[in-house]
Amino acid sequence: MNDITGKRTTLRYAEAEGFVYCNAETIKRVKSNNLPKGDLFGVAKAAALLGSKKTSELIPHCHPVPIDSFSIQFEILEDKNAIRIQTNAKSIGKTGIEMEALTGVTVAALVIYDLLKPIDKEIEITSVRLLDKKGGKTDAQISKFAKGSNAKILVCSDSCFAGKKEDGSGKAIAELLAGEGVEVLEIKIVPDEPKEIQNTVTAWARENIDLIVTTGGTGLGPRDNTTDSIKQILDKEIPGVAEVMRSFGQDRTPFAMLSCSLAGKIKKSIVVTVPGSTNGAKESMTAILPAIFHAKKMMRGEGH
Repeated sequence: MNDITGKRTTLRYAEAEGFVYCNAETIKRVKSNNLPKGDLFGVAKAAALLGSKKTSELIPHCHPVPIDSFSIQFEILEDKNAIRIQTNAKSIGKTGIEMEALTGVTVAALVIYDLLKPIDKEIEITSVRLLDKKGGKTDAQISKFAKGSNAKILVCSDSCFAGKKEDGSGKAIAELLAGEGVEVLEIKIVPDEPKEIQNTVTAWARENIDLIVTTGGTGLGPRDNTTDSIKQILDKEIPGVAEVMRSFGQDRTPFAMLSCSLAGKIKKSIVVTVPGSTNGAKESMTAILPAIFHAKKMMRGEGH
């Protein structure tokens, strides 16, 4: 099974469909509810619900998914001598729910086949497919905000600036941003000096850089100056961003609560401060990407 511990919990949605074809006489008997094994759609609906809940037990690489909503509809298509099955599923979790929607369709189709086979030897199950899928990082409504954006990364570290330590967090952030289609224009290293941090970020904001990320200096050490330095030059703080980063991190380490990371805006630039550790930086950025770029649209007066 794939490792999904790095994924965020979001609302997931999936819609699927499938068709059962039979002869014209069978369709007439379905409409009149005159079948040897009794209620067709009631049994098929119950089976679809049970089948969707068993998906992770049937498909080896599927993760168990909490199904928060599941519905199924049947439509008799007389002109095609077919029964259309459609499922809709919702879940708040770390991975998609499309397999549960598809399993529901498939199990319902098999039950319909089983209940109709005494009167029809030409039944065909076909065209089981996913119609729609939403949620997570691949959601088109979310990922589109990052496309075409740019960013600069500021590494705040005395040791990296002095050449005593190699930067890991800045490079990790750049890799994550590139994966979202964001152009990283520069990675700069400065010492933990408030004025150098402020001057660099202020200059980048004058360039209207879409996203400015600082890494390092968000802890409680005597030289952790980044948070206070950035807070003084923000036009407006965006507290929800920092809350999400800490919440995401806290699920993975009990030390995330000690982070003083913050986020805000300067002119039309989004500014985010994240921890200096590579893991802390990656987790913080994973928590907010690509949705953070929705702020760019709002700051430019383009609404939600």
